[in-house]
Amino acid sequence: MTATEATVHTLAGVRINGEPVQPAQPWRTVVTEPATGQDLAQLIGGGKAEAMAALDAAASAERPWAETAVAARAEALRAIAADLRAEPGAEQLAVAISRETGKRIAESRAEVGLSAAFFEWFADAIRSRHGQSHSVVPGLRHEVIQRPLGIVAVLTPWNFPVSIPARKIAPALAAGCPLLFKPSEVAPESALRLAEIVEAHVPAGVLNTVVGDPAEVSGSWLDDPRVRGLTFTGSTRVGQLLAAQTAPNFTRNVLELGGNAPFVVLAEADLRRAAEVLAIAKFRNNGQSCIAAQQVWVPDHLVDSYANAFTEVTDELVLGDPLDPSTTLGPLALPSDPGRVAEVAQDAAASGATVVTGKVNVPANGYFAAPVLCLQPGADSRAVTEEIFGPMAVLRGYRDVDEVITATRTQRYGLGGYVVGDPLRATAVAQALDVGIVGVNNATPNTPLVPFGGLKHSGLGWEGGQAGLDVFLTQHTTAVGA
Repeated sequence: MTATEATVHTLAGVRINGEPVQPAQPWRTVVTEPATGQDLAQLIGGGKAEAMAALDAAASAERPWAETAVAARAEALRAIAADLRAEPGAEQLAVAISRETGKRIAESRAEVGLSAAFFEWFADAIRSRHGQSHSVVPGLRHEVIQRPLGIVAVLTPWNFPVSIPARKIAPALAAGCPLLFKPSEVAPESALRLAEIVEAHVPAGVLNTVVGDPAEVSGSWLDDPRVRGLTFTGSTRVGQLLAAQTAPNFTRNVLELGGNAPFVVLAEADLRRAAEVLAIAKFRNNGQSCIAAQQVWVPDHLVDSYANAFTEVTDELVLGDPLDPSTTLGPLALPSDPGRVAEVAQDAAASGATVVTGKVNVPANGYFAAPVLCLQPGADSRAVTEEIFGPMAVLRGYRDVDEVITATRTQRYGLGGYVVGDPLRATAVAQALDVGIVGVNNATPNTPLVPFGGLKHSGLGWEGGQAGLDVFLTQHTTAVGA
């Protein structure tokens, strides 16, 4: 199926106790297809009444799920992973992702596989957790066990509508926590399919999904003290609001927020190879990724040479239908996105930057934007200070790599970064950058096995790895006397 063959259908955005629910006062919105700008689906969501019904269902399921044997919870996660990988469902899910977000079909297929990997990894991780017994105090035995945190609200964005929820849902389920899930209304169909797959392998009430007005849905959940945890991916501004809202109840927060990733090219790097790595780090998901490369740092004497190498790569990009395998750059997700990226480029030019637009064919329909390279913009320009979230890179020169390290320590974001050069030297630079995760000579540093999270205004807490499981567990100590 191509993007132009889309047909409008209806999506039920409320699922409680494993079943679709008709909202008392439906919240409606239209889902559009970025590749065409045409309507894709009519979403029927809920409001406060459905949010509270979902919370009541989670509360009823909380103790039984917490008391479910670890082996049984792990088996449920493995069954979810198997369903995600099974055909034809896996391909259908990938197509849904591409049609909703504009993500290239190859990347959507990879996202489905990564989502399954999260469930598989956390199924193994929870099995390795064991209680501890200490007899270091005469007459006392200290028993330390880990217990589920409790009900967790899962709020996720549109740009990775399956893998980001999977990265949150899998460890929380493994830990024994029931979930309240609010995916983005921009790309709801793929997230709702994930919810149905999960529901098929857990008891009723363990996962409850409500898409709807954010203030009514998530607001109702986060004001309620029964919700013990929040895991959110989105903008820094919204993350700050959520942190403030949850502060009165001391709700445990995991916040993965905005980024402005440095991409450091060392003097010894092969420029063509460095340009190819940047193209992957920049244009993954059409530039709409929180860890997308943005601030490209190059030795002063190599700025022009590297700019030429990178524009050679970008001029080879093919913009088009994300379901067409020949497409190498798809559309942006929202109708306002191309104009927003253009405004950032105009601001950079006004600050003194040289703005180079890729020599590519831009489709007339849909939300497409040509790749843009901004050379040496002003330090206060939007291209430097803001998260661009689009196919634009900022090229900046440096005399000494310590300048770059200092820059990462003074900017407010600290999510991801990249370094290209001699592996030993590049690793040393990477470990000095004030960010949470760095790819050295590669553009895909994230994996279920390692912790992922941001510093400063890029977030709080960790996802993935053992740290991603710890956030959904609490420690309980019993001191037993003779």
